[in-house]
Amino acid sequence: QVQLVESGGGLVQAGGSLRLSCAASGRTFSAYRMTWFRQPPGKEREFVASITWIGGSTSYAESVKGRFTISRDNAKNTLYLQMNSLKPEDTAVYYCAADREYSGAYYQTLQLYDYWGQGTQVTVSS
Repeated sequence: QVQLVESGGGLVQAGGSLRLSCAASGRTFSAYRMTWFRQPPGKEREFVASITWIGGSTSYAESVKGRFTISRDNAKNTLYLQMNSLKPEDTAVYYCAADREYSGAYYQTLQLYDYWGQGTQVTVSS
């Protein structure tokens, strides 16, 4: 059984930084892609950033491009999200997710992901 566990969330002032981590465990863990999604209060879950596990190819939502950086440590089976210049609108529960197979242009589709973490709260005060 694969488990994803996020950490690193918290309360930060606007302009500040946080680094989220997502540790994957399980004897047979493997993924084609890992992605960060977020769910702002009262809104639907949305795509934030994605990385292919082997090649390291990245993709970002326009709203976070230039401020957030996704990375991974394959040896540690850990995914990261460095968030800089945070804004109040970044307030959300952040989730990591793993897709075991290639999904082409549909990688922002929540339903394609096989494993999800429990989420970590990020609150940005103005």
